[in-house]
Amino acid sequence: MAKSSEGDRGPGRQSGRDVNISIVAIGMRVVGELATEGVLKVEGVVVGSIRADREVLVARGGVIEGDIYTSQAIVGGKVVGSIYADDRVEVLENSIVQGDIITNKLVVNEGGEVNGRVEMGEPKALERGANVAAKREKAPAPQLEAASDVY
Repeated sequence: MAKSSEGDRGPGRQSGRDVNISIVAIGMRVVGELATEGVLKVEGVVVGSIRADREVLVARGGVIEGDIYTSQAIVGGKVVGSIYADDRVEVLENSIVQGDIITNKLVVNEGGEVNGRVEMGEPKALERGANVAAKREKAPAPQLEAASDVY
């Protein structure tokens, strides 16, 4: 985890105070749920859901296979899962979202790709996402076989 030193601009500043930035670096693969009160930047691979109170940044080459729950998301890589953002989602050029986007505002730059359902004007996207997640948790879990090559 790192603190931002970008001055008054960039994702590390919120109302004049530092916000924690957590980074999943290039070459890193994280399996499981991630949660932060600040900003999460994904340059590597995350397999599992992400909850970031402030923002999720998916860098070019970054991959998320799971749902995202945040205030704002900027996708420059690939997301396979739904994005629930209370404020805004931006899909950059040459990036892909394969899943639903539920948010208040959406920007898709030329060359950006969204393959899923889009619902805009949804100021309570996180609340709605929590309801969807709760329904999934009530469903019976699939039986998994033990894998001998898991690290």
